Amino acid sequence: MKTLVTLSLSLLLAVGVSAEGWLTSWDEAAKQSKATGKPILMDFTGSDWCGWCIKLKSEVFDTKEFKDWANKHVVLLELDYPNSKPQSDKIKKQNADLQAKYGIEGFPTIVFSDAKGKELGRTGYAKGGPSVWTKTAEGFLK
Repeated sequence: MKTLVTLSLSLLLAVGVSAEGWLTSWDEAAKQSKATGKPILMDFTGSDWCGWCIKLKSEVFDTKEFKDWANKHVVLLELDYPNSKPQSDKIKKQNADLQAKYGIEGFPTIVFSDAKGKELGRTGYAKGGPSVWTKTAEGFLK
């Protein structure tokens, strides 16, 4: 069973999807954005060390309300800068390039873009849970 779980996670990572369903590949996110017409929600995060990132994930991103909203409105892309989690060199380079492109200086930073990478807006952590967060996000999507 453990081998099956490990194999499943390895396959998801190989195609650019995290265990939670977020994409990890810009190319795949752009492809899905173009096909669906949905903008990309890029989560620039330090998932294993950034307190505000962990708080945003637990209070918003892990909720059913957010997941339902995201399925209707955006393509999810996680751009992680971990201290301890392993990442391929390809993902590290992609994430560093996107961090430089969008001028990301702090975490968490959420950038909304179209399929070509044109920025539509940005935000970060907001107190109040998923309804407050998605209301702010919808302002960028109109």
